[in-house]
Amino acid sequence: MAIKMLLFLCISALLSTPSLSQRHSPLNTAFYRKSCPRFEQIMEETTTNKQITSPTTAAATLRLFFHDCFVGGCDASVLVSSTPFNKAERDAEINLSLPGDGFDVVVRAKTALELSCPGIVSCSDILAVAARNLVVQTGGPFYPVKLGRKDSFVSKASLVEGNLPRPTMPMDQIIKIFESRGFSIQEMVALSGAHTIGFSHCKEFNSDLYNYNKTSQADPSYNPRFAQALKDACSNSQKDPTLSVFNDIMTPNKFDNMYYQNLPKGLGLLSSDRGLFSDPRTRIHVEEYVRDQNAFFKVFASAMQKLSEHGVKIGKHGEIRHRCDAFNN
Repeated sequence: MAIKMLLFLCISALLSTPSLSQRHSPLNTAFYRKSCPRFEQIMEETTTNKQITSPTTAAATLRLFFHDCFVGGCDASVLVSSTPFNKAERDAEINLSLPGDGFDVVVRAKTALELSCPGIVSCSDILAVAARNLVVQTGGPFYPVKLGRKDSFVSKASLVEGNLPRPTMPMDQIIKIFESRGFSIQEMVALSGAHTIGFSHCKEFNSDLYNYNKTSQADPSYNPRFAQALKDACSNSQKDPTLSVFNDIMTPNKFDNMYYQNLPKGLGLLSSDRGLFSDPRTRIHVEEYVRDQNAFFKVFASAMQKLSEHGVKIGKHGEIRHRCDAFNN
């Protein structure tokens, strides 16, 4: 009898214990419904007002979100400021050009949320929802963002290198960076479509404009007139490193498929953009998105939802920061 009772208790315990997948998937879209009922409203107001006053906010926030999630997961580690004792992610060389508007919209939202429901909403949730809202506000697709992320305890510049794609990387290396995070080539090409908005500094592509090889000064994959226009726009970039050019010169502030339409015409700004059309593994998806904006939107939305849940911190593995740029004491 005792053995039967023991067996019953063991089986009951197993059945009542949440599975590993349940324990590690606490995110849900209604996470703040009771604890911070105005969360969605405050996020919508903050992102809308910021985008109206600074139209570069959408692209800045999207880039900030990518740079956060690709290094250790979506945990707001990129928002942390360096101290005399720690060089943080945002001071890694590749992150020095992250635009201030992305950081600012998060700070504004955090300030408003702390007044409404102090100590409840994480900075990582704020960044994930801000990115989604701004995609929608510039004409892109809506996708649900599950909530309940915690903010990281760690932010180190030394962890960044090699984890973010660079425009000068060969396509093989870029594909590996995405595949190692569970993204297909199709999803990678769709996420690259974020370049339909925003700008890049001249230093990111100057090497493609001058002394490219012995037979051509500029990269021959550029449309020649476009290459000349870029040279003119960036002629003073040595003296003024802030000079920049729109990633999509046709509809720079509209989230659409024009980025892909530009590529077959030699109007891709960065080497990695033009590489998407020259590599047969990626060109097939570029051509699909040129023909069908809805197909692009569908894959982009699902890939962004997937990215937003990459490497999230939960429970004791994270905290709700009081300020997004500093760990709690």
